[in-house]
Amino acid sequence: MSTQWTVADIPPQQGRRIVVTGASSGLGLETSVALAAAGAEVIMACRNPDRAGAALDQVQRRAPGAKAELMTLDLADLASVRTFAADCARRFERIDVLCNNAGVMALPLQRTKDGFEMQMGTNHLGHFALTGLMLDQLKATAGARVVSVASNAHKWGMRLDAGDLGFERQRYNKWDAYGRSKMANLRFHFELDRRLRAAGFDVRSACAHPGYAATNLMFVGPAQQNSRVGRLLMQFGNALLSQDQAMGALPQLYAITMPDVESGDYFGPDGWQQLKGHPRRVGCLRIARDPERNRLLWEASERLTGVRYL
Repeated sequence: MSTQWTVADIPPQQGRRIVVTGASSGLGLETSVALAAAGAEVIMACRNPDRAGAALDQVQRRAPGAKAELMTLDLADLASVRTFAADCARRFERIDVLCNNAGVMALPLQRTKDGFEMQMGTNHLGHFALTGLMLDQLKATAGARVVSVASNAHKWGMRLDAGDLGFERQRYNKWDAYGRSKMANLRFHFELDRRLRAAGFDVRSACAHPGYAATNLMFVGPAQQNSRVGRLLMQFGNALLSQDQAMGALPQLYAITMPDVESGDYFGPDGWQQLKGHPRRVGCLRIARDPERNRLLWEASERLTGVRYL
């Protein structure tokens, strides 16, 4: 693969239907624009209707003639996940790609509608349930893909405990919780790959991370805590280390669109410490590939969400 791959290298996407979660801003918005410009039909799954409308306007402005539409999805509410999946099943016989992009980062302790810690509930459990509920449409599509979005922050999540995903028995730390949710994304990706292969389904599980991308995601936590210091630290980090969100979206766009993507692949930036650059295949902590830990996380996720598959 080229180390200088850009959106200009995306092959034609006409005839492909791609669901992108968290499409109202940041990486999800950039991904939606690029896919629509390449000819895909993009389902923009968004939580906030006002922000979603503005995002759709931007997609249509930046990709004239775009085939894009909005659907409501709140990953922090399993009822919303089930409604979204049911609506998709009623409307679409097939889905080519499910891009599990949406996420929250470094929030003060909060709970989802179902009582999960917010970062684990949104970043992992919501997407776990969504993928299972949409698997029939993916299986109905030759060469379909599930693309999960992880993070270098998975390296902070080594203490992920499948028996305590919600910090019920441990002291909460917002960055620790974020790292664990990103470790969960990777473990889900590798276990999904293993189970898809074992079942013989023509569905690929790929994963990507954006490096250090300057999106509004990192400012939500400081805003909720009204932390001026937190905002300043994020601004400093952005100025020193980050790349823009369009570059940050490239690894997941590669995973979504390129024909050489294999199930089990993980993509990230090719620069120093994978902070920025063009997409390439990258490694991760060995513990993220541990079969036993991944099995335990999968079974805990089934138990918590009530969604069982594979």
